[in-house]
Amino acid sequence: MDLERRNEELEELYLLEACFPEAEKLKRDNRFLSQWKHYIQCDGSPDPSIAQEINTFITLWKEETNETLEEVIEKSKLVLNLIEKLKLILLETPPYDLQGKNIIQYQGSILELQELLHLKFNRATEILLRQASTLADLDSGNMEKVIRDESVTLYIWANLKKNPRHRSIRFSETQTGFEIPRILATSDIALRLLHTHYDHVTPLSPVLTPSQENISIITDFVKEEVKSVPTAVSKDLQEEKKQQENESNSVHEEETKAEGQGDVEEQMCPVQEEPETTKYEMEMKLISETVLAAQELLLENACEKPNFFEENEVDLCQFTTLGGVYHLDILELPPQCKPMKGWMIVEILKEGLQKYTYPPETAEDLEAENAFPPIEVTLEVHENVIFFENPMVARWDAEGKHWKTDGISNVSYKPEERLITFNLETFCPVTLIQDAHINMPYQSWELRPLDVNKVLLTVTTVFTELQIQIKENLCMLASIKVNNKNHSTILEEKWMTPVSFIIALKKAGLNIFPTGHSHLYVVINYKHPLVEVKAYRQMALLSSAFAFCWSKWNTACDSKKAIFQVREHLLKEEPTQNPNWTLLMFSGDRAQSLKINESSDAFSEVLKEETEFHSTLYHMVKDFASQEAMRAVRRPSCQFVDSVCHMLLSTRLLSFS
Repeated sequence: MDLERRNEELEELYLLEACFPEAEKLKRDNRFLSQWKHYIQCDGSPDPSIAQEINTFITLWKEETNETLEEVIEKSKLVLNLIEKLKLILLETPPYDLQGKNIIQYQGSILELQELLHLKFNRATEILLRQASTLADLDSGNMEKVIRDESVTLYIWANLKKNPRHRSIRFSETQTGFEIPRILATSDIALRLLHTHYDHVTPLSPVLTPSQENISIITDFVKEEVKSVPTAVSKDLQEEKKQQENESNSVHEEETKAEGQGDVEEQMCPVQEEPETTKYEMEMKLISETVLAAQELLLENACEKPNFFEENEVDLCQFTTLGGVYHLDILELPPQCKPMKGWMIVEILKEGLQKYTYPPETAEDLEAENAFPPIEVTLEVHENVIFFENPMVARWDAEGKHWKTDGISNVSYKPEERLITFNLETFCPVTLIQDAHINMPYQSWELRPLDVNKVLLTVTTVFTELQIQIKENLCMLASIKVNNKNHSTILEEKWMTPVSFIIALKKAGLNIFPTGHSHLYVVINYKHPLVEVKAYRQMALLSSAFAFCWSKWNTACDSKKAIFQVREHLLKEEPTQNPNWTLLMFSGDRAQSLKINESSDAFSEVLKEETEFHSTLYHMVKDFASQEAMRAVRRPSCQFVDSVCHMLLSTRLLSFS
């Protein structure tokens, strides 16, 4: 392949890839626009990205007292929305645009909101428990209350009668409950199960940030570009001036001086516009460089597993929490309110709601085993979460600030009833965990066009088949099969931005998005990050008119090459039983069509007859594609191409299948 043609192909690809900086510019504009819309709405809610506003909101809410549980739950909707907005800012803002001080500010605000929300639940619980005697059940004599909401479910039981035989507690119209020992059945206690459908216990994930070396590369690039602009402009001005002098010499002597000056002014007009054009080009080139660097950062692999210093500690790079957190608490029953001459008198303890220590810290080991046995707990598993294997139970170690699996025994799971039962030595927050890589590596995948600016990505794993639609800057879960059976989920038919969509799928247990540590826990078909980035960018560019799919030969080539199948797929075409796929091998700098096909007996890199090497996938498919298909490639919006690329980068199909 001659150098001249290679340069021509790369120049054409560069023009096509201008959609990526354009999409990024649109996203930046949208971020500013959403801030402006929030400002002019004046709805009373703070802008979480502005420190002064969020700090004022937190301070004012701290001052509010005597809120009921219902009021706290209602306010929690706004608080959870603010937390989600801050998390999205951290995830959606390109790493090179995020300053360290902003990361600290946003994460600090998230932690403050999380802590304050939990504090409000504790205070509201105390207010309710003071009235427990007035809310007692007529049959049992004890108080029981269940509050359900979209983000929390709260179960509270107050032991007013202290009946030693009343040891089995089941909340009405649920199968959630406890089997408590005799010592608790005769104590002034209350049991609370606060099931938050979100996880505010697990430490925040570190924000993906570029290395200092990468930052310096981008910075140097900016400096070079800035230097080149005035130099280029001054050269243009000098050439223009010389041209004007030559022209003025050839002007007839009888022309007036004023007319000559007029000509000069006319000729200077386009020169004055030149810097603006150059400035825009420089801006787009800079955005293009930062976008490419951010995309490469998504595929960066960690060198080793994180170190753990405690036995039974949960590795959060290998496992993920699902279905929220179950906050289990044994509480000391506060003094009850008493009617007196038409008034309700209540003693308010200065120290507030207190936890009941079980088992006591001073108890002897032998005595503890007999008198303070583990408590049996039965929990309902969140209906919107999918477990592909029996879930594991983990407890929160407040001292070490991590999840652990010790102190839990006799775990049993009923998948049909979605109930999990286990014994717990002491009450604390618990959660259910699943292997984060249970759906990796993938068995196969396919990307095909559906409509203008719309494609369907199908990923098949051992347990499930996911069909994801992508249009413009949105994604949607079109369908899901679990063990070859259709499975309904609340995520279906809901359009979301790519980042929000990925978060939602992970929360539902449908994780097909590797992290930088995933290759340490899964046997993968490693491909060089630069090869992957270039392949995904160019596949996204072609996705409006070409279908791509998995090839078994991708595992046969080395890490600097990727092999996949491609075929022209125009929207008017009817689907065929045996489509004619072309097998392509791509190294990032060179694309070729292979002689072998999927049914061949042995792997070979021999070039297909009557084909030639190309520098890009675009020019490779151009050899066999129709003119209509190549025209269709240039039609999609930049946001659509960027969204397809983001989804390919997030799933890493070439390395994890």
